[in-house]
Amino acid sequence: MKEFTTEQFSSRWGIILASLGMAIGAGNLWRFPRLAGQYGGAFIFLWILFLFIWSIPLLLAEFSIGKKFRKGVIGSYGELTGKKYTFLGFFIAICTLGIAFYYSVVTAWALRYLGLSVSHVFSSLSIADSISKNPDYLNQFWLDISNGSVVTILVFIAVILVATYVLSRGIKNGLEKANRILIPSLFVLLMVVCAIALNMENGVLGLEYMFSIDTKLFAQPNIWIEAVSQSAWSTGAGWGLLITLSSYSKKNEDVTLNTFIGAFGNNTASLLAGIAILPAVFAMSVSEGDAISYLQSGNQALVFTIIPKLFANVYGGDLLSTLFFLALFLAAFSSLLPMIELFVSNVVRMGISRKKSMILVISVFITAGFPSVYSLDFFSNQDWVWGIGLILSGLFIAFGVMKYGLIKFKTELIDVDSDFSVSLKYFTACIVVNLLMGVVLIYWWLSRGYSTYPWFDENGHWNLFDVYSNASVLTQWGVVLFFGFLINRFLYKKIVSPV
Repeated sequence: MKEFTTEQFSSRWGIILASLGMAIGAGNLWRFPRLAGQYGGAFIFLWILFLFIWSIPLLLAEFSIGKKFRKGVIGSYGELTGKKYTFLGFFIAICTLGIAFYYSVVTAWALRYLGLSVSHVFSSLSIADSISKNPDYLNQFWLDISNGSVVTILVFIAVILVATYVLSRGIKNGLEKANRILIPSLFVLLMVVCAIALNMENGVLGLEYMFSIDTKLFAQPNIWIEAVSQSAWSTGAGWGLLITLSSYSKKNEDVTLNTFIGAFGNNTASLLAGIAILPAVFAMSVSEGDAISYLQSGNQALVFTIIPKLFANVYGGDLLSTLFFLALFLAAFSSLLPMIELFVSNVVRMGISRKKSMILVISVFITAGFPSVYSLDFFSNQDWVWGIGLILSGLFIAFGVMKYGLIKFKTELIDVDSDFSVSLKYFTACIVVNLLMGVVLIYWWLSRGYSTYPWFDENGHWNLFDVYSNASVLTQWGVVLFFGFLINRFLYKKIVSPV
């Protein structure tokens, strides 16, 4: 147990960079531009609103819980709520791991595109030449790498091995040192891409579209669900990752300041990514209508197909494409590290050495991530199930705070050692509102259904294997909750209160 509790970040900047590394990832560069393109300014308005209502209060709670109890996600949640509700902490951990398994695939995709860009830098044939010879060149490459590609599978395995090696070096020499390089590099590269995109002809139209609000979209439940889940997805609210990272913080670390720096840093990175990509779509489309139509399709491959085309139209495009995909890889990799650390910290709490836990990481992540790297449909299903699952995780964290006592939690866990504090009324109101809002949003979303057969297929069978069915979502959530409930006593004895 000593191995788990003694190591700490070396300074405040260590944990701030780790928090930024956790929050700023592929969700900012891959997921946010896709959703901002699909819904425009209406989405961004709700996304910013949910930053203050949903994400910041939950992040304040998570940082406080980890700093106070220092037992990882499951152990700290069990300490907060008591023996009876430890299984809810188990769900939070499994939800995040569900994301981590397919998130590692996004990291592998970024590396494949980095390799594509590098290969053209050292080839006589540029990406622009390849596109001119075959206009479908990039779409074909995307379809190849995202559906059962042997090379992508090998790259995916390599990503897991390298991430495990970094974490095997510990918090200071592994995670902290990596983030000191990854995060500043990411922001510099993003600003370079933004400058290029905005200076292209018609690029400013993308900026206008990005911030124009279509009020009719507010009547659709999916935009509300997507906005709150993206806020949670990109800031890390509800993941339990901040519970994990703050377990390694100094005992007098400022909860409020660190939380706000991480939250605003994350949203800044997301906006930069949107400003880089949406103007590029308008700059390269035949017409404004074609650009809007493409964006509103919600294409998973938006970043991977647009960025190479963007740079193909500027001098030194292959080199710039290399820099962008290097930034995307660094962002994805920096977020993958704390996801794996969440797994490791809980395993170590169960009495397994950190060295042996790394071997377990490799086997579990490769096995559980393989279906997503092999099938894009499976990947999309997992993104749907566990992306929305973050709302449920957030509800469980809000419930834990309520059970501990709102005023007591704010006074004893958040305000201690904080140089400034948020209003008690703001925090308590948000936690209560989040409990109600989360339930309403999930019900609203389920009542609409996003597949042809949301519950039962055409033969009357439970539609478990449909990519976007309610049946698939609730079955996977239910299995995790039921299994967690069955082993609740074991979890409490082994992790929360070991003999």
